[in-house]
Amino acid sequence: MYRPLADEIRPTTLDEIVGQGHILGENGILRRIILSGNIPNLVFYGPSGTGKTTVANIIATSANRKLYKLNATTATLSDIRAIIEELDTFMAMNGALLYLDEIQYFNKKQQQSLLEFIENGKITLIASTTENPYFYVFNAILSRSTVFEFKPLKPVDIIPAIRRAISIMEKRLELTAEPEDGVIGHIASACGGDVRKAINAVELLFTVSEKSAGKIKLTLEDAKAASQKSAMRYDREGDGHYDILSAFQKSIRGSDPDAALHYLARLLEAGDLISACRRLLVIAAEDIGLAYPQCIPIVKACVDSALQLGLPEACLPLADATILLSTSPKSNSGTTAIYAALADIRAGKGGDIPRHLKNVHADGADAKSVEKYKYAHNYPNHYVRQQYLPDELKNVRYYEYGDNKTEQAAKAYWDAIKGS
Repeated sequence: MYRPLADEIRPTTLDEIVGQGHILGENGILRRIILSGNIPNLVFYGPSGTGKTTVANIIATSANRKLYKLNATTATLSDIRAIIEELDTFMAMNGALLYLDEIQYFNKKQQQSLLEFIENGKITLIASTTENPYFYVFNAILSRSTVFEFKPLKPVDIIPAIRRAISIMEKRLELTAEPEDGVIGHIASACGGDVRKAINAVELLFTVSEKSAGKIKLTLEDAKAASQKSAMRYDREGDGHYDILSAFQKSIRGSDPDAALHYLARLLEAGDLISACRRLLVIAAEDIGLAYPQCIPIVKACVDSALQLGLPEACLPLADATILLSTSPKSNSGTTAIYAALADIRAGKGGDIPRHLKNVHADGADAKSVEKYKYAHNYPNHYVRQQYLPDELKNVRYYEYGDNKTEQAAKAYWDAIKGS
């Protein structure tokens, strides 16, 4: 029976696990919890292929507890009830460990159904998720669990696992591998911190590589093909999507064109042209704004060009827009002004619009007592002082001129005219 290499190579002891030194190192707190044998409810979160399932298997073995595995994408309440029915039988004499993968796909009711059993100790829950558990896991579960983050592995951490995978494949096929220079390093770098992807790439490489006279030649070209795009971690509905967009905008706001281009490349390599375009349009108004107002139509033109071109050529105008925004002067004066105005509206502040600003063409008998609208263009410099805000907000100021050249020039102009 065929057994995937990634399953065959799975570590069986803590010392065999690569990476996660912050929690599984010699003095790591998770290691100490496991070795104590007193296992609390646990929540593991982090990218795929970083050891969450492996650690759950090791915990079950070390604690001499039966391990039940469910995936929340397909499991139902009846699956949980079936596990409960086995408790206190010879099938689970010491209680059970329930490994619930992708717990974020369980709704609140399903997660609540676990509470009774994890509280009385019959079930020890080990839940895993690739998303931030503080957003996706029910608070009552979190309050009864210890949360550990599993981080993406560094290439140097993955190299030993790749070498071990090559050794296993040599024995499985009774061949001697001859990897070209750079093959192992490329797989380690291209897997994006996911050991499983690296192992799968090794298995695929052995499948497609040329075999002759008891030897198999592993070429760098084949390694690149076997691991193509494997470094991409991207889910348009997940936290990673918003993390990249956040890093993209913050890099532009921080005037770092190199970092901004890096995150743009991540978006485009994942094929997410729309998100890149939308975010660039937002940045032009939110972060550059009135310091260089011409950038808004320029970025719009770049976005239009990108959408007409499509990928891969769309990367060119978007790169130009990214560099332009990164190197432009910055101002968020417009952003803070509109948010301040919105805050007042949402707080119920406003009041009646001044009579002279309303769309009124004729007043009643008391017309002489009503202030008349003054048409600004009829006055010097096209300006005349009059009240525009409602009485309730008469002296409120939302907009403050930014300290950039463009806005300061506008401020000097209006200070001279308004005499302020």
